Amino acid sequence: MRGAKNSWTLFLLILAGVVLGGFVGTLAADVPVLDWLNYGQSFGLEEPVVLSLGLLVLTFGLTIRITIAGILGIILAIFIYRWI
Repeated sequence: MRGAKNSWTLFLLILAGVVLGGFVGTLAADVPVLDWLNYGQSFGLEEPVVLSLGLLVLTFGLTIRITIAGILGIILAIFIYRWI
């Protein structure tokens, strides 16, 4: 299955790396030695944007939090992609 690499595989591996890295960072936040894994920066919309059309109300919001554990998860996902 070495020749079956494509961009969707890389995208899904990076997405899994971000999710698992964020999960590990959240778990490591309470451990004094590993709390540096949860260090990061959030950016996006602080307050959601609300569009009221009378009958329909739409709410838009997006916040992204990049942590060190998430970056390590992305790096690990790229290594796994290169390995398979």
